[in-house]
Amino acid sequence: MLPEVVEQNPTAVAIHQQFPEAIKKAEIATGELQLTVAAEQIVPLCRFLKESAGFNRLSGITGVDWWPQAPRFEVVYFLHSLQNNARLRLVVRLAENEEIDSVFHVWRSANWYEREVFDLFGIPFRNHPSLDRIMMPVDWVGHPLRKDYPTHGHKYSYRDEE
Repeated sequence: MLPEVVEQNPTAVAIHQQFPEAIKKAEIATGELQLTVAAEQIVPLCRFLKESAGFNRLSGITGVDWWPQAPRFEVVYFLHSLQNNARLRLVVRLAENEEIDSVFHVWRSANWYEREVFDLFGIPFRNHPSLDRIMMPVDWVGHPLRKDYPTHGHKYSYRDEE
C-alpha cells in the first residue's frame, strides 16, 4: 500500500509505477514533496523525472551529516519543473565511504554541486567527469562540513606540512 502523500501526488504515483522499489519514505516537508529514495535508483529516477515528469532544472545538491547516526550521510537533490511550477526533493541515505552515482549526465549543472558535496563532506560520486576539490585547496586534508571534523581545523591542514 502506498503512503497517502504518494497517492495524492501525481509525480510520486508516476515514480512508484515506474520504479516500485525506489521510494523508501515520502513526506511533505516545508510545503514540498520530499522522497527518500534508493541510492541505486538515483540516475534512472532522475532521468525519468527530467524526461517524463518535466523536472528540467536541478536547483542544487547538498549533503547532510547525521553523525553518529547510521547511515551517516544524506545527499539531497533539489528539482524544479518550470512548466509545472513544481518542486521536488530527493533524499538518498548513504553509509560512511559509500559512493553514489553522478547525475552529471542527466543535468550538467550537477558537476559543480557534486564537486562541492565531495569537497566538503567527502561523499564520492561515481562516474563524475572531474571529481576535484572546488572549495578547499587541492592539498587540504579532510572535509570541513563533517560533524567529526576538528572544530578548529586540523593541526596541519595542508598535506605538505604533515
